[in-house]
Amino acid sequence: MASKRIHVYYSGRVQGVGFRFTAEVAARRLKLNGWVSNLTDGRVEVVAEGEEAALKELLAGITEKMSHYISDTEISWEVPTGGFRGFGIKFSE
Repeated sequence: MASKRIHVYYSGRVQGVGFRFTAEVAARRLKLNGWVSNLTDGRVEVVAEGEEAALKELLAGITEKMSHYISDTEISWEVPTGGFRGFGIKFSE
């Protein structure tokens, strides 16, 4: 079971710039579980579970690659649920 969980909201010009793909590739490389999704209010939401070091690396990687699109980041550290298998893009229903 994962040791930590992050719930992140990214604001700025974060849709239509490859943000979800960037997050998905990085999370899969780090063997994290969870998802990334565009929100109707223009933000991008990321929920990921895994080892704390890998989660911090994910956050740093997203910030490094997408910093010119991000104006604000809200991060919550939470208790993991273990309810995810793999990492993917979650599409609106």
